Amino acid sequence: MNTLPVKKDYVTLSVSDGSDMNAYTAMPAKIEKALPGLIIFQEAFGVNSHIRNIAERFASQGYVVIAPELFHRTAPKGFEGSYTDFAAVAPHVQGLTENGLEVDIRASWGWLKEQTNVQIDHISCIGYCMGGRTAFFANTLLPFKAAVSYYGGRIALDLLKYASKLHAPMLFYWGGLDKHIPVEQIESITTALDKENKRYTNVKFSYADHGFNCDARASFNPEASKNAWALTLAFLTSADDPIKKQI
Repeated sequence: MNTLPVKKDYVTLSVSDGSDMNAYTAMPAKIEKALPGLIIFQEAFGVNSHIRNIAERFASQGYVVIAPELFHRTAPKGFEGSYTDFAAVAPHVQGLTENGLEVDIRASWGWLKEQTNVQIDHISCIGYCMGGRTAFFANTLLPFKAAVSYYGGRIALDLLKYASKLHAPMLFYWGGLDKHIPVEQIESITTALDKENKRYTNVKFSYADHGFNCDARASFNPEASKNAWALTLAFLTSADDPIKKQI
């Protein structure tokens, strides 16, 4: 798979509630034409080296990427939690609100829309764990081209009331060994989306656990991660396929 050299940076976004939000950005070092944009939503452990690495991988494939620090109201800039100490990050997760997430999502979207090197009609989003839930929520707010959720918890409990508002096709990933997200919750999501005639792809890796995509976690599964990466790239690439739109 060919990859492009990547330019990385941090930006500070002014959010409409008066707060400032740090965000990590990555894009091809040399851009000769407008490229698709991508928002990456973090796990509960911050915009850490794992999330930054994901941003850089997508940038190397030709995306202009932004990964906002969603804990900016409760944690210091650059916050990174430990994967072995969830208790330390729990207060930041609990401090998130739908109103706060909405303005953060819109600020990230706005940054991409302001970039002259971004195809403003081709912006997608992807999230992991807590960010998987956020990607679903974001897709109810703005006209994304595609949205991807990796093992997004509490979608069924908190967000199905917004199912009718989904804009773009969703790609969901689940781990068959995941004890954090019961199969009943996954089924309630697909049932709700079927009821609303929403397009989605639902993928379960029977042999993978929660967090299977993160190589910093004990639950990392290289096979599932590799397969999910390939499918995600194909899903994002096909989002603007005119043949697909006619189906």
